[in-house]
Order: sequence, then structure tokens, then C-alpha cells
Amino acid sequence: MNGRAAKDYVLENLLGYDGRTHHFEKGYWLKFEFKRVPETSQRLHGLDYSLTLHAPDGTRLLGFDNAHPVPAKGSRFKKPPQQSDHWHRTETDPGRPYEYQDAAKLVEDFLNEAERILAQRGVSTKVIGEK
Repeated sequence: MNGRAAKDYVLENLLGYDGRTHHFEKGYWLKFEFKRVPETSQRLHGLDYSLTLHAPDGTRLLGFDNAHPVPAKGSRFKKPPQQSDHWHRTETDPGRPYEYQDAAKLVEDFLNEAERILAQRGVSTKVIGEK
């Protein structure tokens, strides 16, 4: 399978995860949302996504999404990125630009950050339930 075909295969698998929720011990959970959309200047890859990690009370602890543009990092005078890909590293982070490469890298980056947060909170990454 060539590189393009492999990326398409990963994307097709992820689209099947749309709406899926994975539950962890102590009430923590992940939610996956993936949808194909027309390519635009904000979504060059033609994907609308939201990957989130939540605390037991529902508070979003981490999020990777492309629902809205975020300010450019560094200076208020810097031009904001045209794409709306970004991530929220904490529950209070307003968002920081994310450089989308492909669907597989997006999920890898999200899961690495989710694992970091869960480890800090003493929560196993073993999935104990799915919806």
C-alpha cells in the first residue's frame, strides 16, 4: 500500500469512530468526532473533527478540534493562521494552533496528550467501556 492509500485507509477507519466514547476508570472518558466536509481555506484536509478528554464531571481537560480559528502564537500583531486546526492543552487554554499533517498523526498526538494527563491524575489508560 503506498503512502496516500495508507493515509486514506486510516482516515476511513477514523470516520467509523465518529461519535464513539471510550471510558476509563474513575469516570474519565474520551470522545471522538470525525466528519468529511468540503475543503475550504479553514479546512484544507476536508475533515471536521473534535477529539476530547473529559473529567468525571464532564469538564473538558484536553481538546483537538477545528471548530474555530485561534490567535497566532507569540504576538497580538502576528497574523492568525488561516486554518482552524488547534488544540486546548488544559481546561482553561483558549486554544493554540495545531499543524495538521494527517488523520493518523492527529490521533497519535491527541492520544499522547491524553495519556500524559491521565498519568498525572493516576488514571490507567485501559479502556473499560465503549459507546
